[in-house]
Amino acid sequence: MISEFIITFRETLEVALVVGIVLSYLARTKQTKYNNVVYVGIGFGIVTSIIGALIFIEIYGGFGGKEEEIFEGITMLVGAVLLTTMILWMIRQKHIAEDIKQRVLKNIEEASKVGLFLLVFIAVLREGIETVIFLGAASFASAGFNFMWAFLGVIAAIFLGYLLFVGSMKINIKYFFTITSILLILFSAGLVAQSIHEFQEAGILPAIVEHVWDINPEVNPDGSYPLLHEKGGIGGLFKELFGYNGDPSLLELISYAYYILIILLLWKIKR
Repeated sequence: MISEFIITFRETLEVALVVGIVLSYLARTKQTKYNNVVYVGIGFGIVTSIIGALIFIEIYGGFGGKEEEIFEGITMLVGAVLLTTMILWMIRQKHIAEDIKQRVLKNIEEASKVGLFLLVFIAVLREGIETVIFLGAASFASAGFNFMWAFLGVIAAIFLGYLLFVGSMKINIKYFFTITSILLILFSAGLVAQSIHEFQEAGILPAIVEHVWDINPEVNPDGSYPLLHEKGGIGGLFKELFGYNGDPSLLELISYAYYILIILLLWKIKR
C-alpha cells in the first residue's frame, strides 16, 4: 500500500508542479484568458490516461499461466526502465520552471492555444501512463493493489501543490525529489529482480542457484510469520517497497545489485 501512495504522490506532484508553474505565469503576465485551455488540457490528459488504464487491465485479463508470467515480467521491466529514465531526467532539470515559462511565453506570443493545450495535455498524459504502468508493476510485485492508498497519494500531491503555489508553504523541491528518487531507485531495483523471477517462473531464464537462502517456509509456533518472512512485518513491507524476496535466486540478487550499481554511477555522472 505504501508503494501505491509513493507512486501516485510523486507522479501527481510532478503534474501539479507543471500546471502550477503554467497557471502562476499566466496570472503574473495577466493572461488568465488562457486558463481554460490549461483546464481542458488537464481534463483530456486524465481521460486519456484512464482509457490507457482500462486497455492495460483488458490486456492483462486475457493472459493466463506462462503468458501471464511473461506479461508481468515485461510490465515490471518496462516499469523499471521508465522509472529509471524519469529519475535521471529529473536530475538534469535544474531550470525546469524557467523552461516551462519560456514555452508558455512562446505559445502566448504566437497566440497558440493548441501549443499551450499540448504542453499541459502531454505532461498529464505522460505521468498518467507512467502511473498506470508503475501501479501495474507494483501490484504484480506485491501480489495486490490498494486503490485507497493510490487515491490518497493523488489527493496529498494535489494538496501540497496547492499549498506551494497558492499558500505560503515553502519546501526545497530539489531535496524532496532527491529523497523520493532514492526510494524509487530501490523500488525500481526490486522490479528488475521481480521481473527476473517471473521470467524464471516462465522458464525463459535459468535460476543458476534456485535459492541463495530461504526463510519463507519458517513459521512461528503460534502460526504467525517471522519478521523477515515475505509475509512478516518487516519482510512484507520490504517486499512491497523494495522487491524483497525471502528465497531469491542468484540471478535475482545479481540483477538487483547490478541495477543499484549502474543507477548510482549514472546519477553521479548526470549530477
